[in-house]
Amino acid sequence: MQEQYRTLAREGVHEIEINKSRFLCALAPVATEAEAQDFIARIRKEHPTARHHCFAYVLGADGGIQKASDDGEPGGTAGVPMLQMLVRREVRYVVAVVTRYFGGVKLGAGGLIRAYGGVVGEALDALGTVTRQRFRLVTVTVDHQRAGRVENDLRTTGRAVREVTYGAEVSIEIGLPEADLDAFRAWLADLTAGTARMALGGEAYGDL
Repeated sequence: MQEQYRTLAREGVHEIEINKSRFLCALAPVATEAEAQDFIARIRKEHPTARHHCFAYVLGADGGIQKASDDGEPGGTAGVPMLQMLVRREVRYVVAVVTRYFGGVKLGAGGLIRAYGGVVGEALDALGTVTRQRFRLVTVTVDHQRAGRVENDLRTTGRAVREVTYGAEVSIEIGLPEADLDAFRAWLADLTAGTARMALGGEAYGDL
């Protein structure tokens, strides 16, 4: 697995106008191709009179899934430059849809390439990105007497507490970088006088 990847901070829309044509770039973070296709369909419904809804998306922490569509624009002038911008910016798990309202002035192939790629770049700048780090999931099990302090200390030391479950004992699921596991094990033993148990789980990504 990739150690980290960059993705979109939030969903949003950015618009530019070139020679009376309006280019509206809608960006969204997505986890799957189905989510990407649902977002594309939603944008189409929001702008039923627009001539083109070109799209591109990149999925997978390694960018392994990449798709693009010119949606009626001359081949290679819309979806490809949009995809190239996403790849160049190294963003993952993101979909871009550029809706074009034609203004009556033809832009030519070069103009279209610059417009479609450019509006995606501007939208990324406007909405911002976040970096997600690969973590190992760890479950800490501790008695009720110590649980409050353990949870509080985990949060104040900046560790990612994902879930807390109360039963006969208290289970706290956190995410840790692989390199921190040994130091964390020693920290936990010291904090709880060796009474807490620590179980390693799978891997996930979380905000850095």
